[in-house]
Amino acid sequence: MENRKVFLNKHTNLLELEEHMYQLVDVDAPNVFRNLFRYDEIPKIAFNDRIVPHNMPDEIWITDTTFRDGQQSRAPYTTEQIVTIYDYLHRLGGPQGKVRQSEFFLYSKKDRDAVYKCLERGYEFPEVTSWIRANKKDFEMVKEIGLKETGILVSCSDYHIFYKLKMTRKEALNHYLSVIRECLDTGVRPRCHLEDITRSDIYGFVIPFCLELMKLMEEYQIPVKIRVCDTMGYGVNFPGAVIPRSIPGIIYGLMTHAGVPSELMEFHGHNDFYKAVNNSTTAWLYGASGVNCSLFGIGERTGNTPLEAMVFEYAQLRGTLDGMDTTVITELAEYYENEIGYHIPSRTPFVGRNFNVTRAGIHADGMLKNEEIYNIFDTDKFLNRPALVSVSNTSGVAGIAYWINAYYKLAAEKQVDKNSRLVQEIKNWVDKEYEDGRVTVLTDSELIVKIESVCSELDITL
Repeated sequence: MENRKVFLNKHTNLLELEEHMYQLVDVDAPNVFRNLFRYDEIPKIAFNDRIVPHNMPDEIWITDTTFRDGQQSRAPYTTEQIVTIYDYLHRLGGPQGKVRQSEFFLYSKKDRDAVYKCLERGYEFPEVTSWIRANKKDFEMVKEIGLKETGILVSCSDYHIFYKLKMTRKEALNHYLSVIRECLDTGVRPRCHLEDITRSDIYGFVIPFCLELMKLMEEYQIPVKIRVCDTMGYGVNFPGAVIPRSIPGIIYGLMTHAGVPSELMEFHGHNDFYKAVNNSTTAWLYGASGVNCSLFGIGERTGNTPLEAMVFEYAQLRGTLDGMDTTVITELAEYYENEIGYHIPSRTPFVGRNFNVTRAGIHADGMLKNEEIYNIFDTDKFLNRPALVSVSNTSGVAGIAYWINAYYKLAAEKQVDKNSRLVQEIKNWVDKEYEDGRVTVLTDSELIVKIESVCSELDITL
């Protein structure tokens, strides 16, 4: 106890006592936390009320896995699609590069062609990085292509170490360190993907492993990044929850006990329990600079943290977008729907067809009076998506006029009002629909067909 150092924490400006140095706990049998993860029961969220402090980094950012984890769960993108999406990500991240990196596979010619074409763009952000198997041949391929960083899988739960790799913890630790050393020998920055961290022994394996990684970083003077992978979505953000499920606890442990700096730590979440976004935000709040995301959450099983969600989480936490162009999100959604053929569920926040459409009659009345009442923010300004009200038997001519003006984004001088012949004709059609027994709201496609028909009859151009 007396030999532990007292030092000044430059982030909190408080004197702190050097923590216990954690060593590898090599065990004969795997610790799979059966008290929390009984396979024949729903996983348990337990608490010990040990609270760790918020520790928001000076700078936070987003990294992208659309072309890696996102591509594992769908038909592969074409080279042209990858390059187009990469261009969109560059625009979305803005001049400060808030979408900091994007990771790629390197195994097929298509993927390598996409990497070369993206590199030819010459963008500083997103930096093109890779994800490879942990072997010398793949490291040389990364170096040959000219990439400065690559992701490497280093699974850290006993589920993976004992059952998948058929190793002991000590054998896994030594194997991983030899692999990372090979990567560093090629001069490439390793990004260590600590798979299944939310079912791992944090203090018996993860922190001792990361301490060794920090020693390698000091030896080689090459940054070693830690990716906190909530592979199964077990992570929770509740204060006082126990590790390994506690995201605050994991981030705190890596920073305080393993000495991993914020700028070298990022969180990678999955959405199996609907917690990917909250857990990603929590990782920012407790010290990780990066959160790893996929466009529209497309990824393994239930998907990854949606990148577009974290753009708006960033703005809410920082009070600014720091140059990110959120209108690109709508362009990406349209590209996925129209060019790639991917269907985005209509109620998906920020990008679904109906995310800012008010359907309830009484709510629609409020929207017509002041759209702030039922719209989350100025969606027209930030997403080029004006708020809409659905058309039903309660809409009236004002509601129909509002729908037409908003849907077709009519300039002020071209907008229709409740006295317009077009609006009157649509109103008569709507009334007839409900007189004939209809009980559901009218869909966009139905309205568009009818409006186009009436415009043709009346020789009106919208």
